[in-house]
Amino acid sequence: MTQIQTDLRTALVAFTEACPVLLKGGIFVVGASTSEVAGAHIGKQGSLEIAAELYETLTSFAAEQEAALAFQCCEHLNRALVLERVVAQTRSWPEVSAVPARDAGGALATYAYTHMDAPVLVEAIQADAGIDIGDTLIGMHLKPVAVPVRVQQKMVGQAHVTLAYTRPKFIGGARACYE
Repeated sequence: MTQIQTDLRTALVAFTEACPVLLKGGIFVVGASTSEVAGAHIGKQGSLEIAAELYETLTSFAAEQEAALAFQCCEHLNRALVLERVVAQTRSWPEVSAVPARDAGGALATYAYTHMDAPVLVEAIQADAGIDIGDTLIGMHLKPVAVPVRVQQKMVGQAHVTLAYTRPKFIGGARACYE
């Protein structure tokens, strides 16, 4: 296991230990800048080699959690997401026409697209939880109430890491009961 994989695995394990919700059957969105992981400016030095390391660790994590992964593309594809066709179809998320490339979509989304069984791109989702590696801004793809999870592992490679899960909205005011 490389240092990047160790960093990522450490963050993911800490997330599952701190997360009060189960990911089973849910969607875990991933935004990652392989440039940032390598210590470069976001979008300037994408690496399929780093993408492979991240993808291997993330797919292993998702299998353990029985969750589906969605990989966010960069802004050149309007932050569309790569996921398995069956996941998109099950949730009635319409497919969009694009194929990510390292320089238009990002290295990790490109790697995921070429390694998934039946990949598609969708424009938007509402994921149950996610990880942002390198400040790629995944919040637009999380359900409305995102709760950040603080873990001791703050970096993957040279990239800042943020994790979050989502919860239902509290509504009703002072007299409402939530449990």
